[in-house]
Amino acid sequence: MTTQTVRFLTTAILSLALISCLLPLAAGATDRPPAKKDSHPWYLKPVVRPTIPPTETTFANSIDAFIAVQQQAKGLKPASQADRRTLLRRVHLDLVGIPPTVAEQTAFLADQAPDAYEKLVDRLLASEQHGVRFARHWLDVLRYADVDEGMIAGSGIHLWREWVIRALNADMPFNQFVCAQLTGYRSSVRTEVSALGFQERVQPRPDDVFALGFLSRGAVVHGDREIQELPIAAVETVSTAFMGLTVGCAKCHDHEYDPITQRDFYTMKALFDPLALKKLILANPAEVVANGKTIDALDKKLQAVHEPILAMIAPFKKRLLDERIAQLPAEVRAVILKPEKQRTPEEEKVADDYFPILRIDVSKIKAIMPDSTREKYLALVKEYKQIEEARRAASLPVFWTVEVDRKKELEKSFILTSGDPARPKKKHEVGPGWPFAPAKIDFRQGRVEAFADWLTAAENPLFARVAVNRLWQWHFGEALQKTPSDFGALGGTPSHPELLDWLASEFVAKKFSMKAMHRLIVTSRTYRQASALDSAIVQANNKIDQANRYLWRYPLRRLDAETVWDSIFAAAGQLDVTIGGPSFEPDKGDGLPSPSISKQRRGIYITRGYASNREVMPAFLQAFDADDGRAPCPYRTHTVTAPQALFLMNSEVIDRASTRFADRLKNTAGEDLAAAVNHAYLTAVARPASPAELSRALAYLGNDPARMRGLAWLLFNLDEFVFVR
Repeated sequence: MTTQTVRFLTTAILSLALISCLLPLAAGATDRPPAKKDSHPWYLKPVVRPTIPPTETTFANSIDAFIAVQQQAKGLKPASQADRRTLLRRVHLDLVGIPPTVAEQTAFLADQAPDAYEKLVDRLLASEQHGVRFARHWLDVLRYADVDEGMIAGSGIHLWREWVIRALNADMPFNQFVCAQLTGYRSSVRTEVSALGFQERVQPRPDDVFALGFLSRGAVVHGDREIQELPIAAVETVSTAFMGLTVGCAKCHDHEYDPITQRDFYTMKALFDPLALKKLILANPAEVVANGKTIDALDKKLQAVHEPILAMIAPFKKRLLDERIAQLPAEVRAVILKPEKQRTPEEEKVADDYFPILRIDVSKIKAIMPDSTREKYLALVKEYKQIEEARRAASLPVFWTVEVDRKKELEKSFILTSGDPARPKKKHEVGPGWPFAPAKIDFRQGRVEAFADWLTAAENPLFARVAVNRLWQWHFGEALQKTPSDFGALGGTPSHPELLDWLASEFVAKKFSMKAMHRLIVTSRTYRQASALDSAIVQANNKIDQANRYLWRYPLRRLDAETVWDSIFAAAGQLDVTIGGPSFEPDKGDGLPSPSISKQRRGIYITRGYASNREVMPAFLQAFDADDGRAPCPYRTHTVTAPQALFLMNSEVIDRASTRFADRLKNTAGEDLAAAVNHAYLTAVARPASPAELSRALAYLGNDPARMRGLAWLLFNLDEFVFVR
């Protein structure tokens, strides 16, 4: 698929999406009465821990009781437990995003202890790769991007990603995880009384400054004027990610379905209005001094090359300029020849109007140079660019954080016409606040701080419900409340409301430990059941619940883009699992990394984002439905398309990986081709080859180890390789 085709399809899809949004609004104005809004919807009701329902079977995990009672009421027959190999691959890909090695498979199958699976789960949750896996989920929701049109904080934004990975690996409580990204503090304790009796600000942890990349990512520059969209981006992202509400729909008018007004949106925006970007140099004093000396030396080299370049082009530039000035009307020529400081304002406008005509491009200068002069000129330009690149490389690393601008804090906030920051409604002033806020708010510690304390409070019915709903979605592919970022009227109601509230109350009881909730979910019988049943049972269940909303079997799921990438290079023995560092940018076109890179980093480190003048997202990420980070992504679509098949069949990534996979098999199994085939299947899909597969593979190989590359290619193209069951 060409870049032009992708852009055409993207434009068409966006146009259809816009039309689908506008049509209901237009129809609503004439064809239907205004929607009735529930002033106290279900998601605002306090979380009351439900009683675990009685069932015919006794379950060790309470989740299964809530699931079973619904299945029994619907007359559904659940699947049996998945076999150990299937479960091993499933939980590996789920918790760390990397398939189990052959050694890990052997060890797990050899462990016949009753708690073997629970020990496996604990080991995966303790792995530092767990944070990498779930950081990808959270960064989708929080709209991480390395590149975005006009984004100011692009330099160093990967340090926010590193903070998220470290926080997840350390099992930072979720309330602290959110609070740190909003305020830079992990808790509500931000002041203390000094030994002298004065109230002083507590210094936050130095590393938590990187959490504020969440807010600085929203600051952009558009055109020739700087527009700080940080407050608007913050409202839209925070409300969907942590409140499960589409407050952004009230930017231009009151929400049509939910009890959220336009004023609510702008009171929430006022929370973030005083925030301004702050550039941090990530170096100690000695490094700053040493860097200054390096920059001085490079600047002198630049000057030494720049002056000869200017001297070389000066006569040719003057010649071309004189020729163009001579062709101008006499009155214009007189203005152009007059010194700039002596021109009247009217004359200066004339000079500006004619500037494009008089501008001398370098290509024109080179065209009239003698060959010998041109060669010297190009050599100097090459030298200049090399020094310039060295100067850029010598720049100290920076990170953009946010801080309260006291001048901005004194400015008034207003409702904006159509959401345009340049068009405030001066008659509609608003103060800081948020939807469903208490009548009296204590802003003494700060606007965002007051909001963060309310948001992350254990008694906030939205906070825990929205969080556990997302965790459930990431394990099963679909959330209990189907629209995880929209608990409003259009999102419907949960399939298992009692289970959702029980999980929310359990989350609070476990002090917001995300790892504890992961363990609870993946050790349930519901999670461990098979994805396949007897065809007669499937037909009967489909008549009742074809969408599997009541989880009578584990859903078959296509791997996301990053897990496909990681699985390919894991099979090839080339996956680099180093944690942290900046993103790497694959070569343009097919998402192929540089041939000089022998080890491939995990997919989360592939550069992503958007720019109007170049392709940022590699075709691989686009083909496998990765989001570019321009908007919060609550869940990725999991399509099955031709570009995915073409990548797995024809791309250079697969070509190289197949060669390396084959070499690895030959080195492991030697001359025993049957052992090599089995090892290949174990590596790629975590099971041995069936007798029929082994027979066909050996017939294909024909005692020729050189054909092992074809077998490796075939395994990458199995449906089983890109699906988890």
